[in-house]
Amino acid sequence: VQLQASGGGLVQAGGSLRLSCAASGRTFSSYLMGWFRQATGKEREFVASISRNGISTIYADSGEGRFTISRDNVKNTVYLQMNNLKPEDTAVYYCAGDSSFSSYATSRTAANYDYWGQGTLVTVSS
Repeated sequence: VQLQASGGGLVQAGGSLRLSCAASGRTFSSYLMGWFRQATGKEREFVASISRNGISTIYADSGEGRFTISRDNVKNTVYLQMNNLKPEDTAVYYCAGDSSFSSYATSRTAANYDYWGQGTLVTVSS
């Protein structure tokens, strides 16, 4: 599968953005999907994950209550709605997918994802 992330941009603190990740192919519903981010000079970190069937979701503590991951298996797209953004959310955001998990599984571990998008930059100004 090929993944194409979009929706990043410059936003003021307290604002919102919705990231999208479009997947190619006809088996999107077979893929566990996740969002990760990497700030300049820092390691890539987990943001959110959603199961193949869209029922199970998990979040990093940093985004709990502010971020919402969702997916549309008809449109082959996963979303990350980010509200109340903070300057520390500034990073390149990557979507990722993997097809080796069960329908309800989620994962925080980057190494579990075999497919990655190119990243979209989110900049939050104070």
